[in-house]
Amino acid sequence: MAPRELVEIEDAREIVLRRSAALESERVAITPAALGRVTAEDVMAAEAVPGFDNSAMDGYAVRSEDARSCPVTLSVVGESRAGTPAAAGVAPGQAIAISTGAMMPSGADAVVAVEDTRGLVELLAPAEPGQNVRRAGEDQVAGARVLARGSTLGAAELGVLAAAGRAEVLCARRPRVSLLVSGDELLQPGEPMRPGGVRDTSSVTVSALARAAGGEVVQAAVVRDQPQATREALAQAIAGADVTVVCGGVSVGAHDHVRGALAELGAEQLFWGLALKPGRPTWFGMAGAALVFGLPGNPVSAMVTFTLLVGPAIRGLQGAVQTVARASAILDVDYAKPPGRAHALRCRLTAREDGWHAQPTGPQGSHVLSSMLGADALAVIPTGSRGARAGERVALELLPRWLGAPV
Repeated sequence: MAPRELVEIEDAREIVLRRSAALESERVAITPAALGRVTAEDVMAAEAVPGFDNSAMDGYAVRSEDARSCPVTLSVVGESRAGTPAAAGVAPGQAIAISTGAMMPSGADAVVAVEDTRGLVELLAPAEPGQNVRRAGEDQVAGARVLARGSTLGAAELGVLAAAGRAEVLCARRPRVSLLVSGDELLQPGEPMRPGGVRDTSSVTVSALARAAGGEVVQAAVVRDQPQATREALAQAIAGADVTVVCGGVSVGAHDHVRGALAELGAEQLFWGLALKPGRPTWFGMAGAALVFGLPGNPVSAMVTFTLLVGPAIRGLQGAVQTVARASAILDVDYAKPPGRAHALRCRLTAREDGWHAQPTGPQGSHVLSSMLGADALAVIPTGSRGARAGERVALELLPRWLGAPV
């Protein structure tokens, strides 16, 4: 077979994202269940936040002109509590006890902290206009945009939406993801070991990655290395999903049937083969409107290529703003490689006086799944290079927040 041209990972990601347009939208309630969803609209504040001038601390609401010369004694004429404003305002020579977050009474323009008072009530420190006062609209102005379309809903975003008076928000629906793992050797957890057997890890790791990226995993199944079984399993998986991911069976071996089955099903191949280690035999194409990924069977290769390609596609189908978190660090060890493919080293990062340092997580074989443990980033050693020396600065692609995050 003639050698095929390998695709650089950046070019591959661009091809994938061009095919990952946002799906249709739905209304989502502002509850913790919305964590990880992606907004399909600009969100405007329905009301000012805070909705009224309020106190930044426990103390006394006063007229600052009454507190210019201290110590001075004022008459306490009422109380303003959170949720229960004072019944009357502040007149000259008066003060109102006030709690943190409570509405400022009329006439008062400052709050003296309780620590700066004595008795009922002697001010020990002067007050300036606006002191310890949170102004209405200081956080959000009514009608102003508080979240842009394509924002991912984290805890802070959900809190901002709740504060803005929103009960629900328009979000792209979660993509349906089907997963097939190919291999006669695969054994499930708890199944007795047999000669030549290998535990199926990709059903677990890739399903978890899909869910963490925001996908709804509708199927995760093992398919044996047989042409007809592969074709039937793929047809079923593609029919019920927006994204189908197959781990294994995409290379050139006698028992690799995925590419042939996809061709028989009429899938369009957009690329096959990455200039990347691990991840060379990766396949991507379309079956109608569905995205189809053929990932390598080795567990690390599957995780790395999912992280670099499939995860961004799932995020793209939700309309998420796509950014690649890049940085650089000093490599702490020598690393040699032949030219021809970029290498993605799983690395831990540590901060030192001279900046970030990258240390490989251990042996980097594509079968060494433990190399993903504690990995903060992929140190990308370029395709044309012969490696990097200890002390050399290398490019990093930081592993995304969703890599191990619960959704």
